[in-house]
Parts: sequence; C-alpha cells; structure tokens
Amino acid sequence: MDKKFIKDCINGNRNAQYSFYKNYAPAMLGVCYRYTKNIEDAEDVLQEGFIKVFKNLYQYRFEGDVAAWIRRIMVNTAISFINKHNNKADITIDDLEMHPISNEQPDVNFNAKELVKLIQQLPVGYQTIFNLVAIEGYEQVEIAKLLKMNVNTVRSKYSRARVMLIELLERNTEAEKKRNA
Repeated sequence: MDKKFIKDCINGNRNAQYSFYKNYAPAMLGVCYRYTKNIEDAEDVLQEGFIKVFKNLYQYRFEGDVAAWIRRIMVNTAISFINKHNNKADITIDDLEMHPISNEQPDVNFNAKELVKLIQQLPVGYQTIFNLVAIEGYEQVEIAKLLKMNVNTVRSKYSRARVMLIELLERNTEAEKKRNA
C-alpha cells in the first residue's frame, strides 16, 4: 500500500477504506482465528480490530510494513476479547500434572488448517501464549507485560502448551494411522 492510499483512508475516502479492508482482512482473519475457538468469534475480533485500525490509522508512521502494524492491533484486540470473554481459570486439574517432555518428533503431515484446529484445542491461556510465542514471535518478557502476568507463568504455560500440542499431534497421527490401516 502506498502512502497516498493510506492517507486517503485516513481522510475518510470510503473506496480506499473498503479496498484497504479487502486487502488485509483475509490475512488478519487468520490471525484472529488463531486466538479464538470459532470463526464467529474471529470475525468479531476482526471487526473490532479494523474499527481500531481505521480509528488510529493516522498514528501509523509509514515505518515498516503496515500489515505488521495492523497485525499488532489484531493481536491486542484478540487478547482483549479473550480477557473479556474468559473469566474462568484456564488451568484444569489435568493441567496440574507434570507432563513428560518427549524429544521424539511425531511423524505428521498436517496442513495449516489442521494445525490451527489442534492449537484451538488447547486451553485458552495456553493457546494465547503459544500463538504469541510460536506464531507471532513475541518475547516471553513482552508477553508477560502484555498479559499482566509473571514471566515464569508465561514460560510454564508455553512449555505446557507445547507438550499438550505434541500429545494432540501424536493422538491424531495414531488415529489417522488406524483409519488408513
């Protein structure tokens, strides 16, 4: 997107805003979907996120990729959505057990959609932290500040999310092998 196009969006040009939305919405819906449990919630986050994007687009400094700037708004909006809609604790009794960490790599051949579905099976807190670290590339200290939690809690939840995801991958691989046998 060129500077003039973004300035047209800032100045309220509806055609430019629509094109801007159409250009970035599909990728940003994917970002939102990684943090939610279903497509309807992801669409809600996307809509709320784009409201924030257009409201604050004047603050974009034309430094770096505008998509990265939008992504950060979407991630923050998704985290706000999670905080608002998930008042219950993310940790279950099963989560308190120590899971052995396996060095084995499961023999899997998942596509991106299947992997997103598996990540969505994680408890919300684990899912959020896993996405922020593994997908978005946030540092754990940065996540701790963003989520207002202790950095050790972030590390622990990320580690447990990885273990749970490996277990889910292994279970799905076994199930797939049984179906194909």
